[in-house]
Amino acid sequence: MLTLGIETSCDETGASVVKDGREILSNTVASSLEFHKRYGGVVPEIATRYHVEVIDYVVKDSLKKAEAKLKDIDLVAVTRGPGLVGSLLVGVSFAKALSYSLDIPLIGVNHLWAHLYSGLIEKPDIRFPFIGLVVSGGHTSLVFCENAGKFKLLGQTKDDAAGEAFDKVAKVLGLGYPGGPAIERAARQGNPYAIKFAPAYLGEDSYDFSFSGIKTAVLYYIKAHRLNRKVIANIAAGFQKAVVDCLIAKAIDACKAKGVATLVVGGGVGANILLRQDLTREGRANGIDVIFPSFELSLDNAAMVAAMGYRLFKGRVRSRSGLSAEPNLRI
Repeated sequence: MLTLGIETSCDETGASVVKDGREILSNTVASSLEFHKRYGGVVPEIATRYHVEVIDYVVKDSLKKAEAKLKDIDLVAVTRGPGLVGSLLVGVSFAKALSYSLDIPLIGVNHLWAHLYSGLIEKPDIRFPFIGLVVSGGHTSLVFCENAGKFKLLGQTKDDAAGEAFDKVAKVLGLGYPGGPAIERAARQGNPYAIKFAPAYLGEDSYDFSFSGIKTAVLYYIKAHRLNRKVIANIAAGFQKAVVDCLIAKAIDACKAKGVATLVVGGGVGANILLRQDLTREGRANGIDVIFPSFELSLDNAAMVAAMGYRLFKGRVRSRSGLSAEPNLRI
């Protein structure tokens, strides 16, 4: 069974053909990142226009790489939210038109669910339940995943997401956009123990996150000290370590509290090398198998949407023709 996945939640336009929910035949992504860099963040109107301009070509390219034609597609899966409303509408509208014209089923997919499911594409032996950690530019959430269609939110960010905090700190340090890779590069030259930062304390039993305060602490430190290359590297390293340590502590605690031995990480910040190394080590020390998708599947992509859509379809989930974008969709 071939599923065509479509992803347009933010600034990447993605299309993927996945066979039987596991075998990725193609995974095309076109990004409008270069158009947003000058503004230091994603401009919704630019992202939407870009999706409109390229989605047809992205889908055609994905079909070509998969050596498939539209008539071979059995199911269309599309991100319905959360995300930027204009961007989502482009993908949803395109997917609905395809579904109607080809007379095949349509599945609207929760973008956060898809990120959590991305780790299962390459690791088919993972069994439910498990704890999921979604960590990206717009979301930081801990989720108890009971089965493919039942996800319970344990905690989430109260303000800035981890990726958003990386972007803002990179901006005040003059490191450019996107902030995650920029902070990571600068941190390699720094001492993570030279300058200590800490996210807000939300209580011993809380699985919520708050990264707004640590961002402000960095800003005040910058104002109080003269910057040079070494200081910037130390700030980046200290900030990165504080955020990573916070993510690790809460994720491991959630696994222990729920009595599960598997942790799946999804989202763009999951590509951070320090997070991958330290969380894997901490998981091993606590008897927890930590699963990271490949770097390609950590970022926004349509393969995870197709795979999640296939799993929902097999669970007898269907979307109606009135499917619409849901920018504030939750777990």
